[in-house]
This record gives sequence, structure tokens and C-alpha cells, in this order.
Amino acid sequence: MRPVLFQIGQFKFYSFGLMAALALIVPGLTLVRPLIQRRGIEGEFSYELIIAAGVGGFVGARIYWMVENWSEVHTHFVSSLFGGIGFVWYGGLIGGFVGVVAWTLIRRHPLDIVANAMAPAVALGYAIGRIGCQLAGDGDYGKVSSLPWAMGYPHGTVPTPPGVRVQPTPIYEILAMSFVAWILWRLATRYDKSGWWTFGWFLVLSAVERFLVEFVRRNPIWFLHLTQPQWLSILSLVAGVVLIIVYGKRPAVHATPTPISPAKAQRVAN
Repeated sequence: MRPVLFQIGQFKFYSFGLMAALALIVPGLTLVRPLIQRRGIEGEFSYELIIAAGVGGFVGARIYWMVENWSEVHTHFVSSLFGGIGFVWYGGLIGGFVGVVAWTLIRRHPLDIVANAMAPAVALGYAIGRIGCQLAGDGDYGKVSSLPWAMGYPHGTVPTPPGVRVQPTPIYEILAMSFVAWILWRLATRYDKSGWWTFGWFLVLSAVERFLVEFVRRNPIWFLHLTQPQWLSILSLVAGVVLIIVYGKRPAVHATPTPISPAKAQRVAN
């Protein structure tokens, strides 16, 4: 484990923070940019989407965590609101989704095109983010295990007891969501269908991945022998199936090119 990658003076570079930044930047540049360009939106809009997803995701992940842990944080609300720990994946997904949708509407671009691009990008971003969880040992690991590949996190930010080995669930999710990202990229590029159809597949595949991995994670049972993330996965699965059915036969939307003013055309030519 390496929660702190390196330190310069009193300033520490945390592995989780670096991976969180890369989880936004790498998919935005390698996946979102070419996918929106294929359907008629200028590639530079991907930079705006990165910022919108980052801000929305950060706020959503923190709010979700505070709601989940209200009994612990309500007595020190301000410090919890601006602290350095406490983020939840589903809160980040919801917040990032709201941020991207809001900014896309403000910029008057088709949501369909952005949904098509965000599906594989979010999956890849999730995989990269879990690399940060693995390096930080932040408690996202699984239950105690004697499997040959089980490992301990004695130097993590949430350390395991000495000699205790657990399921390395971040590694499971890195591999699974990388594969999901590849599948979604192929769906987004090989089929000329609505972007909401592609996003529906993201909701389905990511829900299946999270539902299954929860069986070896340490989250408490919430209702009917399932954890809270598992119930959210079921909702995600249902929503995804609905999108796939509704948009499965609808063709892809392509943006109408924005006319370029003579002055801008002259600047480009120069």
C-alpha cells in the first residue's frame, strides 16, 4: 500500500487524490472527446464535461456519505462537509450525472450524444478510481479470506490487523470495470443507436458488477439480506433495462454543426 506517493516538504501527494483526478481526465480525453466528435460536437467540449463531472461528482459523493453517516457527522457538520475523507461511489455517480446533464443543457448540446460518450468513460473512471482505493487501502477491501490471492492492508489509511488477509475487492473491480469500459466502447462505436441505449447498458453492467462484488465486501446488511449498494444496484439494473428497451430501436442523434462566423473562420485559416 502507498497512501502517500511522495512528499515535498510538508506537502503530501496522495495516491487516492491522484487517481481521482486521473479518473476524470483520462476517460475525458481518451473516450469522451472522440465519441462526441464522431457525432458532431466539438472535441473541446470534453474539457467542460470533465469539470462538470468533477464538481458534480465531488459534491454528490460527499453529500451521499454525509446522509449515510448523519448520526456521526451532524454534531460537526462543517468540518465533515469540507473534510478530506468520506465519499461514496453512487453519490459521485449521481452528482456527476447531474453536473454533466445541467452543463450540457446550458450549452445546448444533445444529451443523447453526451450519454453515449459518458457510458464507457464513467466505467473507465471507476476502474481508475479503484486503483486509488487499492493504493490507499481506504477500507474498500473485502472480508477476511484465506484465498491464495488474499492480501493484507496493514499500512493503509484504514489498516487491516497485522497478519490478517482479506479479499482485494478493489482489484476485482479494476479488472471488471475495465472490461465493462471496453464493452461499452464497442457498443458506442459499432452501433449507430441512441446514446441512452449505450448508457442503459452501462447501468446494467455496472449494477451487475457491484451487486456481485458486494457479497465479498464488508458492507453491513441493510434489508432482506442485501446491502444498501446491492439495492441501489437493483434500481440501476431496472433503470438500465428500461433505457435499453425504450431506446433500443432509436437511431443515433447527431449534432447540427454550428455556423462559423467569418472572423472566426479567418482566425482558423491563419
